Amino acid sequence: MVVLVVLLLELVSYNVCQAHIAKCRLQGPHRPLHTYHQPGEFLIGGIVSHGGFIASEATFTEEPPSVLPEELVVVPKLYQHIVALAFAVKEINEDPHILPNITLGFHLYDSYTHARSTYLATLLLLSMVEKFVPNYICDVERYLAGVIGGLDSEISFYVATVLDIYKIPQLIYGSPPVMNEKSPGLPFYQMAAPEALQYEGILSLLLHFRWLWIGVIVTDNDNGERFVQTISPMFMESGVCFAFIERFPDFSFISEMYGLLEQAANIEDKLFSSKANVVVTYGESYSLTNFRLLSYLSKHNDLTNNVKSKVWIITAQVEFASFVFQRTWDSGIFDGAIAFEIHFRNPPGFHQYVLHRKPSTTEGDGFIRNFWQQAFECVFPDITSDKVEGNICTGEEKLENLPGSFFEMSMTGHSYSIHSAVYAMAHALHAMSTSRHRGMVYGGRGKNPNPQFWQLHHFLRSISFNNTAGDVVFINQNGEAASSLDIVNWIIFANQSLQRVRVGRIDPQAPPDQKLTLDEDAITWHSWFNQTQPLSVCTERCLPGSSKKVKEGQPPCCYDCIPCAEGKIANQDDMNDCYKCPDKDYPSKNRDACLPKDISFLSYEEPLGISLACFSLSLSLITAPVLGIFMKHHNTPIVIANNRNLTYALLISLLLCFLCALLFIGRPEKVTCLLRQTAFGIIFSTAVSCVLAKTLTVVLAFMATKPESRMRKWVGKGLGHSILLSCSIVQAGICTVWLATSPPYPDVDMHTVIEEIILECNEGSVTMFYCVLVYMSFLAIVSFAVAFLARKLPDSFNEAKFITFSMLVFCSVWLSFIPSYLSTKGKYMVAVEIFSILASSVGLLGCIFAPKCYIIILRPELNNSSWLQEGY
Repeated sequence: MVVLVVLLLELVSYNVCQAHIAKCRLQGPHRPLHTYHQPGEFLIGGIVSHGGFIASEATFTEEPPSVLPEELVVVPKLYQHIVALAFAVKEINEDPHILPNITLGFHLYDSYTHARSTYLATLLLLSMVEKFVPNYICDVERYLAGVIGGLDSEISFYVATVLDIYKIPQLIYGSPPVMNEKSPGLPFYQMAAPEALQYEGILSLLLHFRWLWIGVIVTDNDNGERFVQTISPMFMESGVCFAFIERFPDFSFISEMYGLLEQAANIEDKLFSSKANVVVTYGESYSLTNFRLLSYLSKHNDLTNNVKSKVWIITAQVEFASFVFQRTWDSGIFDGAIAFEIHFRNPPGFHQYVLHRKPSTTEGDGFIRNFWQQAFECVFPDITSDKVEGNICTGEEKLENLPGSFFEMSMTGHSYSIHSAVYAMAHALHAMSTSRHRGMVYGGRGKNPNPQFWQLHHFLRSISFNNTAGDVVFINQNGEAASSLDIVNWIIFANQSLQRVRVGRIDPQAPPDQKLTLDEDAITWHSWFNQTQPLSVCTERCLPGSSKKVKEGQPPCCYDCIPCAEGKIANQDDMNDCYKCPDKDYPSKNRDACLPKDISFLSYEEPLGISLACFSLSLSLITAPVLGIFMKHHNTPIVIANNRNLTYALLISLLLCFLCALLFIGRPEKVTCLLRQTAFGIIFSTAVSCVLAKTLTVVLAFMATKPESRMRKWVGKGLGHSILLSCSIVQAGICTVWLATSPPYPDVDMHTVIEEIILECNEGSVTMFYCVLVYMSFLAIVSFAVAFLARKLPDSFNEAKFITFSMLVFCSVWLSFIPSYLSTKGKYMVAVEIFSILASSVGLLGCIFAPKCYIIILRPELNNSSWLQEGY
């Protein structure tokens, strides 16, 4: 549509100018009220957003009337953009190294943040100064090299659609346009930092302070929707959740504003009733002023009292600005806000240039009078009017006395981008003019009145230079300036003055984990937070020792805290799940740390090990004298009875049983593990075999006393020795097979006892281990059964009743050993087995040999054949 309009206008203007060049009177649309023209051989066009008109919406039933100056509402803060452009052009014209012998000029128009005005302003840049005839210059020579603007994404889009037809470069100092299927690939250059860098910076800031529960307020337009669609998956993936996402209504006409008050009240309800203490605000340059306007007009909530608990994170597009009628409104609600701003420095001389800016010294500036009147709340005398209402403007008012929301003496991020854009255009023009292809550029030698500025695209896409502030300006092949972002803390004083404190930076050239630099100590929070870092979480936190459990139907940031299960820990706040410690560690009592396990085995250095070793040695020392007594009195009847060789073998076996207990004490080694159970099994089997042989000897001896008994031939030493040897060889064979197939070995048990690493002997083959125990148990049961049957045999040599008691003790000990062994863990299992070995051995030693030692030592008179014959 725009192309069609332009072609028709070209056709009409061509016919008119050709026929009546001297009398060209083509009547165009209503011209903008504000322009700023400075002549030059090369012109830079500018589309600024200085103000807007509060009016009713057009009905298109009649020709719209001309706008009146009194309907204009200026945002005084944005006047600095105009000053920055004029200052940059002045610097370049005074610099002999850039565009020598060529004067740079500019022509600025106000977009009035309106599509119709923006299209008109863009076409006027392509037309004559006085006449709206695009493509034709009837009265003055001027060459439009490029256009700088606009501030907001929609304004930039309107400008780009027209400039794309003429291939004229456009340098945008604000938000880039939102591209769609109908407008792909519009050529423009973005002087501000890329949007993606800002998204990364906001996320890094939120994660740095652990602000995981936030609110979002965006303008209700394509740019705001793009912001929401981009950050939603990006933030959620990093664990940041949204308490609310509200689209802030925009309005263009006064009639729309009142219909939006109810919507504004609803937004305020959600904002102030939410637990989220952090609100990310994304919008256009004037969004902050509109938000304050709607909040002020809405009587649903008291904004000043409710907002004190919020931290505002404000994107770089938003200016800290006020409308003129907001002069007395308190801006303290934004005190302590953290704003992302385009990195800037004050170029030398800018402050003085602004300081001397006055209506009387700025020829051609059509913006300054309205700015001055509304900023200082005064009026200039009108020579056509006799009566002037209000304060008279002297033109000598001081700009430095204006509050920060009206004007700042130092550059802002957007002003700095404009300054860099002008210099980029000048350097590109300079490179083009000095190119060895000047013939192609100018169409011949010398200055041709028809330079081909579309060729500037080639130079702009690879330009790099140092500006007067000392920063490097570089535009890459994608048309983006490699600019960083400053993180600024807003400090607003009672007189509405603003102090910007740089507290950090987002550097796109740094490694990913170093892009964000932040000085937390330099941040001044809102007084409500009492200078403590604000929290913004749905659930405060899960302490170590517990993990998060998301509430059903709630965002991931809203969760319950549940204690870690047995054997697991959580050593950080807000862990998604508990985890097991490594095998060498165990969970602490509070399940918030992994502690190193103690190495555990039955040692000679601990009381239990020392006690058992002492008992073992003591019993061995007791058994040895008993053996000596029996050997000394080997010819006495009580020793000779029941085969003294079996008695010696039993005493030696018991001595070895007491000593084999020492194999179970100390650190498990390969040799001790091989000997522990096998030595225990063979020695105990030998001892029980001796008891069995002695018992059978008693039974056979009794049976042999009967007349004509055939058992007499079996009675003798040979029977006992055969029983002992055969029973022992069977157990020795079992142990040999065990050692040959799957022998015991040193092992580590990390799981049985939570807090300990148990050094133990693994039995190797459990089957063979149980075979040893079963065989030994079989011998013990047979011995007990035979001894029990023979306990009352009427014979002087009968010791079966003593053997019965000993085997009763033996079996009782080992029957109680089974549940005790299975119910203990670690080194105490070894202690139980040692105790059972010692106790069962003591039972055999005491029950069988104590009565005989008593007779031999204390009652020797009873140890003779005559007494035995009398009835012993």
